[in-house]
Amino acid sequence: MVPALRYLGSVCGLARGGFPGGFSAACAPAPGKPWLLCQGGRRASTSSFDVVIIGGGIVGLASARALILRHPALSIGVLEKEKDLAIHQTGHNSGVIHSGIYYKPESLKAKLCVQGAALIYEYCNQKGISYKQCGKLIVAVEQEEIPRLQALYERGLQNGVQDLRLIQQEDIKKKEPYCRGLMAIDCPYTGIVDYRQVALSFAQDFQEAGGCVLTNFEVEDIEMAKESPSRSKDGMKYPIVIRNTKGEEVRCQYVVTCAGLYSDRISELSGCNPNPRIVPFRGDYLLLKPEKRYLVKGNIYPVPDSRFPFLGVHFTPRMDGSIWLGPNAVLAFKREGYRPFDFSGRDIMDIIIKSGLIKLVFQNFSYGVNEMYKACFLSATVKHLQKFIPEITVSDILRGPAGVRAQALDRDGNLVEDFVFDGGVGVIGNRILHVRNAPSPAATSSLAISGMIADEVQQRFKL
Repeated sequence: MVPALRYLGSVCGLARGGFPGGFSAACAPAPGKPWLLCQGGRRASTSSFDVVIIGGGIVGLASARALILRHPALSIGVLEKEKDLAIHQTGHNSGVIHSGIYYKPESLKAKLCVQGAALIYEYCNQKGISYKQCGKLIVAVEQEEIPRLQALYERGLQNGVQDLRLIQQEDIKKKEPYCRGLMAIDCPYTGIVDYRQVALSFAQDFQEAGGCVLTNFEVEDIEMAKESPSRSKDGMKYPIVIRNTKGEEVRCQYVVTCAGLYSDRISELSGCNPNPRIVPFRGDYLLLKPEKRYLVKGNIYPVPDSRFPFLGVHFTPRMDGSIWLGPNAVLAFKREGYRPFDFSGRDIMDIIIKSGLIKLVFQNFSYGVNEMYKACFLSATVKHLQKFIPEITVSDILRGPAGVRAQALDRDGNLVEDFVFDGGVGVIGNRILHVRNAPSPAATSSLAISGMIADEVQQRFKL
């Protein structure tokens, strides 16, 4: 087993048949249309695969790509519950290519983020995907923040982040003319990209190598086959049955789950440990009005406070030229609840009964109240932003999009900080690898994560 892995506690557009339920084949489906792509000579008339990846976000697609490039003789399928790929966490994040400065030295986050950033830049160059290496300033605006800033700088050096330097007020002004601060970390290696575009490129690579993508396939059950399918020439070669909410089935030998907001439920479906539980946190962004975009050139971040669980509100330029301000971090009442009043009774009961949320609330009560207040009143967020760019006023901003972060939480109410990968026990458990916790910087780290997953799959399943 790879030591770093651990657990806490055909022709494009040519239809070759159909899966149960009458899936159709297409080369590049229009938004909202089901995907089913089986290329490189794969048989679309069979619903059996050597390996199935559950989850069509950036980590799942990167992992599928890595596996099929390493094992081109294997039949590999991706199952995605939505009509389109990469529309949840991948399609709702800030688009930042993180450098790896924040994470504990020797942690998976630190190692994979530093590796992943380099791989993302290389991949985008190879594929002609646009990005901007616009850099980032982490700015201390109060004297008491300077020791934390200096400690963060040392951590970045330990993690091997490229080209870091500490700069003073005059150099801050050179980088960001409208930003005030006493001292800052200049991190020029940070960039921005459209991660959904990257993820769809991973999907295209996967399909061109012979992989199959099935959308509209919401997994409801995972079990061992009780008997071989009638008239099957393969007997029990594909012993795992994955069934969706429509009663359609896919069979396979091995499973890798990259289910994001549903990673705990998918683990539980397979008979594996449901912990750590996923608690959804919504992050609301504000938008700087177009006429005020000149105020921000690159990413501007606050100095993180270790007493609180998230990084804080920051300034993020986007590939389309817009500037996002935020996000806050408030509990979402639905796992895919992008609006304040989105609600799911099941999700709320899971959060209250099965996770350590109550303990987390008590541990961070004032922080939580402050985040809720900022979510309701724009002036509160603007007051924080003015610490960095005093010229910004309430009239300069608009409410923007939101994302939901899949945050793993242990029973003691602690946020699980590192990436978590898990297998299981028993007949099914020995054939499954779960990606249990992959929040930010998972998009940045996706290619590095996929390489590690491919290593683990090869070793664990003896491919």
